[in-house]
Amino acid sequence: MLIETSRLYLRESTSDDAALAYRLNLNPEVIRYTGDPPFISEEEARSFLSAYDAFRKYGMGRWYAFRKVDNGFVGWCGLKFHPEDGEVDLGYRLLEEEWGKGYATEAALACLEYGFESLDLNSIIAMADIRNPASIRVMEKIGMLFESNVKFDDDQGVMYRITKENWSKR
Repeated sequence: MLIETSRLYLRESTSDDAALAYRLNLNPEVIRYTGDPPFISEEEARSFLSAYDAFRKYGMGRWYAFRKVDNGFVGWCGLKFHPEDGEVDLGYRLLEEEWGKGYATEAALACLEYGFESLDLNSIIAMADIRNPASIRVMEKIGMLFESNVKFDDDQGVMYRITKENWSKR
């Protein structure tokens, strides 16, 4: 599966992307509000990516994002199905040097389009730590609306949602 935007292409990750995954999660600022620990090695990242079966199981997952102009890795963005409650959440994580360039918004919009138009989803949520205003701004820019305060990895967070109906009206 390949998703394209004006500046990016998004594709499924493979175990060959272990160095990219390791590098992304190595920066404490990148994972500051995620609740995820860094990978301890490229091999641990490779094992994670080898076992990642969300696309096969659910037809969606976290895509790795690259700049079209030079194939430079930007981070990941995608949809995650939560079987325990039937929700689909949008997530994104970018290398720190790629922050502030609009890539998260661009990739997130492409993922919403895929979710509503290809997967025929009725709604998509996103959550962020309340201390992460940049992530919250992305959710607002793509048309998501505040739904509730939530517990987010043992901290205070927010949940936003966009419905298919609201998506089609934008």
